[in-house]
Amino acid sequence: MNSETLLDKIPSLDLADFTSGDTERKAKFVQDLGTAFNNIGFVAVKNHGLTDDLTHKLYDVVQKFFYSSDELKQQYAIEGIAGQRGYIGKGKETAKGFKVADLKEFYHIGQPKVDDGDPIWAQYPDNVFPKEQPEFEEATLVAYKTLENAGKKLLQAIALYLELPEDFFEEKVKHGNSILRAIHYFPIPNPEEVPDGAVRAAAHGDINLITLLMGASAEGLEVLRRDGEWIPITSLPEYVVVNVGDMLDRLTNHKLKSTIHRVVNPPREKLGTSRFSIPFFMHPRAEMDLTCLPTCVSQDNPKLYVDMTAGEFLNERLIELGLKK
Repeated sequence: MNSETLLDKIPSLDLADFTSGDTERKAKFVQDLGTAFNNIGFVAVKNHGLTDDLTHKLYDVVQKFFYSSDELKQQYAIEGIAGQRGYIGKGKETAKGFKVADLKEFYHIGQPKVDDGDPIWAQYPDNVFPKEQPEFEEATLVAYKTLENAGKKLLQAIALYLELPEDFFEEKVKHGNSILRAIHYFPIPNPEEVPDGAVRAAAHGDINLITLLMGASAEGLEVLRRDGEWIPITSLPEYVVVNVGDMLDRLTNHKLKSTIHRVVNPPREKLGTSRFSIPFFMHPRAEMDLTCLPTCVSQDNPKLYVDMTAGEFLNERLIELGLKK
């Protein structure tokens, strides 16, 4: 897909406009981001901090892990933590409202711990990394912090669009429960083996505040437009695709819209090939209050959601996904 095709489908923004120090460029970025999140819920953003070298290295180490034996991978499947760290095997996650598991396996990297006395660390399991691949830890943690920093800037712009203080989200996402998820949509050499109705990722909205997705290794991502049409999205190397998650949708009473998206199966002749994708799910701290902002509730737009914290909402969704009992 060429750049004209991608950028015709979702708006393209430059994060350098927001950080430039130029008042007009910053204000335009804020307005354009908010308008896009009001309408389709997705934007393509460049100057996010990820380099081509880092992206290539990241995909190299991720592919090497997933191409390892099932026996090796299972050593990093950690019981009792609802899939929040380490390896999560095939058939483990089922999209909300679906009965058949997605055709994927994945690996979760969470917030790297620092010794600063924050009680939040007691809530998080430790990260686990494959000891056979020391480069895996370095590449994933650098990508984690780079995307987290970009996400914080985007949340500053979102706060300004909502007419909140620019630092509204700052303390709420400090040491937040964000996840870098390396996904392998594994090959299926025999199409007859695909369970009835199974797809790589069934239609869903993300749980978190915002998601930042670097370019995947193959096509397949589709977004449900407001007119009901599914449109294909392929991120370009210099862009990350950013979308609104369900937590931000709840907070803004559906002013900023969590867009439904999916990863469809490839054509029959390509079912035997792998697809890799690495989204960064930006979560706040568990205690963040997701009660709809008063400024987003009116007589014309009555309150849609019950009050709950981010931790309560995450727990509810992990149960729905089949990752937690």
